[in-house]
Amino acid sequence: MKIINVVGTRPNFMKIAHIIREINKSDKIEHILINNGQHYDTKMSQNFFDELEIPQPDVHLEVGSHSHTKQTAKIMIAFEKVCDDFKPDYVLVVGDVNSTMASSIVAAKKNIGLIHVEAGNRSNDRKMPEEINRIISDHLSDFLFVPSEEAKKNLVNEGIDEVKIHNVGDVMFDATKIFSDLSEKRSKIISELKISPKQYILSTIHMEERFPMGYFLP
Repeated sequence: MKIINVVGTRPNFMKIAHIIREINKSDKIEHILINNGQHYDTKMSQNFFDELEIPQPDVHLEVGSHSHTKQTAKIMIAFEKVCDDFKPDYVLVVGDVNSTMASSIVAAKKNIGLIHVEAGNRSNDRKMPEEINRIISDHLSDFLFVPSEEAKKNLVNEGIDEVKIHNVGDVMFDATKIFSDLSEKRSKIISELKISPKQYILSTIHMEERFPMGYFLP
């Protein structure tokens, strides 16, 4: 079985690192890693490959930053050629970024089996680009690997055949468990920032639709 694994952004890298480790346990799967290049800065891309010991991509499409429409279109055009060159049995996508949706559409148009890992998550806010990406990817997929029963319920409520849905647990939770020891042993960020353990608050906010001002205030 030949599978193309698709990544494009920082969250994808975290998930695919663990997935590839599991795929490598089988001698019946040939996998090809494609990086669409939606995130391309060293600290947002290459550092993750190095620190999480992800194999270097077989193909790097280097799409870069554009508007949602142009970025999606550029990924689709480039990824179609990848599918023609490698002729996979399945395309595996993760998460909910533009790279995920664009690759899903190409796979569906070319009648290639589509696997979506982390399917079924919903914010119920279609102003979020990620929500559109999730919905489209899920409804095109042949296998939907969900992280929870709630995610499964979302898909069933949207009319997706339950036979396609498989609750495999949360791949990000798995990745957190696997890589937490790695971060504790290797990371020097505490000393570099000259802060004391447990004497700070870490917050990452990158979706303006999800976090209105004052969200974290008591």
